[in-house]
Amino acid sequence: MLKRIGKFFDRSSSKNNDDNHRVLHPHEHSLNPKKICKHACEIIRVLQRNNFEAYVVGGCVRDLLLDLNPKDFDIATNATPQQVKRLFRRSRIIGRRFQIVHVQFGRELIEVTTFRSNNTNQNGKVQQSASGVLTRDNMFGSLLDDASRRDLSINALYYDTEKNTLHDFCDGLEDLAKRKIRIIGNPATRYSEDPARLLRAVRFAAKLGFHIDSKSLKPITKMADSLQHVSAPRMFDETLKLFMSGYGLAVFQLLYEYRLFAQLAPQTNRLIDQGHPTAKNMVEQALTNTDLRIRSNKRVTPAFIYAALLWPSVQKTAAEYERQGHPAASAMGKAANEVIGNQIPITSIPRRFTMAMREIWAMQLTLVKRDGNRASRSIENPRFRAAYDFILLREQTGESLNGLGDWWTRYQDVSEDERQNMVQKLNTGKPRKRRPRRRPQSSNNA
Repeated sequence: MLKRIGKFFDRSSSKNNDDNHRVLHPHEHSLNPKKICKHACEIIRVLQRNNFEAYVVGGCVRDLLLDLNPKDFDIATNATPQQVKRLFRRSRIIGRRFQIVHVQFGRELIEVTTFRSNNTNQNGKVQQSASGVLTRDNMFGSLLDDASRRDLSINALYYDTEKNTLHDFCDGLEDLAKRKIRIIGNPATRYSEDPARLLRAVRFAAKLGFHIDSKSLKPITKMADSLQHVSAPRMFDETLKLFMSGYGLAVFQLLYEYRLFAQLAPQTNRLIDQGHPTAKNMVEQALTNTDLRIRSNKRVTPAFIYAALLWPSVQKTAAEYERQGHPAASAMGKAANEVIGNQIPITSIPRRFTMAMREIWAMQLTLVKRDGNRASRSIENPRFRAAYDFILLREQTGESLNGLGDWWTRYQDVSEDERQNMVQKLNTGKPRKRRPRRRPQSSNNA
């Protein structure tokens, strides 16, 4: 497909030299309205019949040009949110920084966004913090304005499903052909407006296997600490996109290289920089396993990802508490509280996930104790499977657990009688603990 994109520049597609607007007609591109979600096409049809402009835009267009399956289909229009809402009964306006409309078709939601503008002279509706982050941005504009406001050139492609024409304002097709990630406008300014763009540049480079344009790359490391201005809830959402989309390992490697991982998980990053024996292996192996599960359409959960990302810090902190005289279980609980408490202000992990993380960590101690009825009780625990997988992950990263993972693997596969034999064999060769004899009480009747 990239070869076909390269051919676009040898054809006589119409172009306005004033605004760099390139229009590709049906015979000049490979897109087909039949490949677009029928609900998105219906929304565009309704908007255009009511004399509005409307296009499928962004990642879905990019992915179709790259022969990838789009995750969703977004629409851009010059209709205001109120005008869109009046045209579609099952729709609602959401958003504070910039209002958008969700149009619902059964369980499917299509996001419809009004063209945005860079013009700051319209009643002062654009608001920025002292650091330059946009905090409110309900500025509407033209199609050209909207294209210039998008973050990456490869995401600034507009497809008219009614006319079957492809519109490129920012040389996005050329960047697709060159496999390049490029920020539209001045990169430092755009990163300042929304520091999450630092993560987006890295995420798309990893996802698509593209390189980051030199001008877009240069400010990234220097501006990494600007991620502190992104709210903790939004940062949590961003990390899910980074690590739970099927290319988490490649994302992590770029994040670490450009010093962005230090902003996302500073406790773990510190241990990696200090040469911790398994910290980096833990992160990389966890993300490798997650990528494989996603590609196999298996379930993944943020609780397991974060349990793995923070485990090196939990383990180190628990060891420190044990040296202070705390029992192992108490030390693990205190370490979990401390590490999670340090992470929450950065990425606001919901409580349902932090509870699961604590249980996974606590069961790392529980699964070591298998005598008596403990093994049979552990395997009935609802969190057993995640804790068992975590044991295997630890062994994969180089931790020596004396064959604990293999023992539990066999225990799950054998009969009840064999399970009892396995438990009995654990005690073979262990010195038997004897109860101290009670001394006879002296009589006071003498």
